[in-house]
Amino acid sequence: MASRLTSAKRTRRRTPMDDGGSEEEGEDESEGSSDDEDDDDEEEEEEREREEFAGGDCGPSAQARVSLVTAAGGSAERANMPTCPVCMEPWTSQGPHRISCIPCGHVYGRSCLERWLTQRGNTSATCPQCGKRFKNKDIINLYAPEVAIPKNELEKEISCLRERNDSLEKKVLHHDKLFEEMTKRQIDMEQRIIDAVSSKRQKVAGHLDGAARLEPSSSTTVNFSLQNELFLDGARVISIDASNQIILASGRASAVGAEYVLTKISMFSTHEAKIRLPPDTKAVRDMCILPGGSAIFTSLGRRLSLFSMTTDSVVLQCDLPVPGWSCSADVSSSQHIYAGLQNGMLLVFDIRQAARPLYSMMGLSAQPIHTLHSVIDNNGCRKILSASAVGPCMWDPDDNQSRPHLLTGMDNQRVCISLACAPPSSDLLVASFRPKVGTSEDANTSQVYLSQTPSRPVGSGKLGHHSLIRRTGNASLAEGTTCYGNVSEVRMSKSAIIPYGDNQHLFAYGDESLRGVRTWQLPSFAIHADLCSHWQPILDLRYAESPGGGRYLGCLSKGKLQVFRIS
Repeated sequence: MASRLTSAKRTRRRTPMDDGGSEEEGEDESEGSSDDEDDDDEEEEEEREREEFAGGDCGPSAQARVSLVTAAGGSAERANMPTCPVCMEPWTSQGPHRISCIPCGHVYGRSCLERWLTQRGNTSATCPQCGKRFKNKDIINLYAPEVAIPKNELEKEISCLRERNDSLEKKVLHHDKLFEEMTKRQIDMEQRIIDAVSSKRQKVAGHLDGAARLEPSSSTTVNFSLQNELFLDGARVISIDASNQIILASGRASAVGAEYVLTKISMFSTHEAKIRLPPDTKAVRDMCILPGGSAIFTSLGRRLSLFSMTTDSVVLQCDLPVPGWSCSADVSSSQHIYAGLQNGMLLVFDIRQAARPLYSMMGLSAQPIHTLHSVIDNNGCRKILSASAVGPCMWDPDDNQSRPHLLTGMDNQRVCISLACAPPSSDLLVASFRPKVGTSEDANTSQVYLSQTPSRPVGSGKLGHHSLIRRTGNASLAEGTTCYGNVSEVRMSKSAIIPYGDNQHLFAYGDESLRGVRTWQLPSFAIHADLCSHWQPILDLRYAESPGGGRYLGCLSKGKLQVFRIS
């Protein structure tokens, strides 16, 4: 605008108005042309008028008008109507804002010109586009029903860009379709490879193990019927009390900065109650139901807590030296409870004197113990099964000076992310593995254990495997059949072994490619069934039995909880 005003200032010539300017006005102009100082003052005043007109109440600045023209271009083109360059509104063929022009030929809405003259004292003003002066009587009404605007070069370019954009969108959709087809083919190919490898492993295992195999004695059919489905926001961990038909879910409330809560849910209805946890509890990592209507849970707030489902409150808290990652209750004693810690240690507590642990046991590494199971071995002795990054281990809680022994060989190329068993028996286990992030044995915990909640989309996960571990003698367990599957890249997942029929078992795991639960027959790892998809990764998976023989499977994803009855 400034350059345009400067140009107008250099090239402007003062001439009387065509429609009969008064003598007095002519004399003033004559005197102005003869007096350089007055002429300079008047030119400066006119320049100020144009700047005020451009930036004052009568209209937006030049830059603003350009922006408004751009913004209004689509609607003006659609209406095929021109707009007033002052207010950017379409002018009309009649009324206050009718189309008008001034002697210089520039066209405006009449009300905008009159408002500008009023601000200048109803005498005269300058055209905001060329700087020529005009008066109220110089405004000429134009009689045009409608003026069509031909497309200029900019509009043609916009139209061309729109066509190119449409073409690019079609190409993107085509490429997405091709990518989807390629992904499906890749998954199918991987599955065929998995099935072929599994078949070969089964044949080898059959020759080696002979009669020791746990083949089913009958072909019993297992059915999963959905009993309840609830939407839970923020839940990450669950535990099932099948005796009292209650599910406990732990997570953070949906509000920003909200505290951590336990949600007490009826297994067969939508009734639920939320219980606030003490503020120093922090995120709950694992929960376990105890006999008699209570539960224990470990949390990142360095607490092992006892929760009463009768009073809906935390009745006991045991201090831990580091954050707790897992917990379990002793299957042979209702008074002893266990906590697996972030530094690889195992603590044993007696809830009757929980001020300090009965004793602590050192692990094989400083990696967190993410899974604990209390079991009985074939000699009737109590044992503890655990899992950390190095693999599944067995502990002897009656010998607190001993260290655990690894159930599988050391393998620096894989990370154990889950361990399933069928308590109280320790004869049949399934350990799940994924490829290790780094090859260094001293990799930081943060490299191996990421948050239970993914911080980025995980897609179809990573190709890992599930290994069957079973008893081969009175005291030894060995790794056997392996099944490949899509496991989580970021979470320490939960899995379950479901007994049925005559010494038959299913293995359940949240498969990442399905975004739901897949079940396999053991020991063959033949696929049994896929349960209802959650459309989200499975965060927790729990199996429970009631004293009356009812069997249930609970699976939790981000925002959804499903409960299946097994028959």
